[in-house]
Amino acid sequence: MLTANKLGALGVLIGDLTRDTVGELSPTAAAILLTLHHHGDATATTLAAIAGISQPTAVRVCGGLIDRGLVVHGERVGKAAPLRLTEAGTARTLALQSARLAALDRLLAPLKDAERDQLARLLDGMLAGATASRRFARTTCRLCDHALCDGPACPVGTRAAAIERAERNREG
Repeated sequence: MLTANKLGALGVLIGDLTRDTVGELSPTAAAILLTLHHHGDATATTLAAIAGISQPTAVRVCGGLIDRGLVVHGERVGKAAPLRLTEAGTARTLALQSARLAALDRLLAPLKDAERDQLARLLDGMLAGATASRRFARTTCRLCDHALCDGPACPVGTRAAAIERAERNREG
């Protein structure tokens, strides 16, 4: 239990550090901005699924982002009007991502390179082991910088893809 307790403390520390980087934004608004940045235009329904919130909450949060000039509605596709970042939204998102990564890097600063490598391998195993679906992957990775962790470098996405392949093989 000592390890689980320490992991809990680490979770609180990481949550506090990253929450401090969003400034005046809510964590949900930050997640929506980062999702739009990494995935491109999306509807409030899609953003809700990725952020792990209800669709009405996503509409309300997106409305606030529109009011701040960070997000706009794109061209209508059927009944939906996907949302996209404005120039100000892109700049805010890049600053947010940079601040998050810098805060987490400060947390890792006491570790030597070999310890960071070992921690990375352990985290890869934990994240892959916790991944149960593509939906889980999207929600878990909603704040990730996908340029740093993509394809085979992403244990969550790799595990989600393996699950999908296994499901297709069972069906086919």
